[in-house]
Amino acid sequence: MSVVKAGSVSSEFFLVRLQAVFYIIAGVVHFAVPAFYLPLIPDYIPLHRLVNILAGMAEVTLAILLLVPGFRNLASRGLVLMLIAFIPAHIHFIETGSCASMLCVSPLIAWLRLIVVHPLLIAWAYMARKSI
Repeated sequence: MSVVKAGSVSSEFFLVRLQAVFYIIAGVVHFAVPAFYLPLIPDYIPLHRLVNILAGMAEVTLAILLLVPGFRNLASRGLVLMLIAFIPAHIHFIETGSCASMLCVSPLIAWLRLIVVHPLLIAWAYMARKSI
C-alpha cells in the first residue's frame, strides 16, 4: 500500500479533480434547484434568474477547464474571480439573518463561511493553477 504525500503528483491530481467535481456539482445545482441559490442573490443585483444561470454555467465551465492542463491556469484564475464575485451573496446571506430558502445556519456559521471557508476556497482555486 502506498501513501500519498502532500505535494506529490498523486495528491495534486486528486485535489484538482476533487475541486472540479465540487464546482460541477455546485454548478449543476444552479439549474436543478434554482430555488437554493436565488434567495442568496442580493436585491440590488438585477435579473436574478439570469445571474443564477450564468453563475452555474461559469462553475461548470471553469471546473471542466480545470481538468484540461492547457487551460488549468485560466480556469484557476477564473474560479478566483468568480469566488470574489460571490462575496456579496455571502454578505447578503448574513444580512438577511443567515437563512435563505432551504439554507439556514447560525450567524456564527455564516460568518465563518465568509471569513474562513471562502478564503480557503479562493486559495485552493489559486493553488490549482500550477498543479500536476
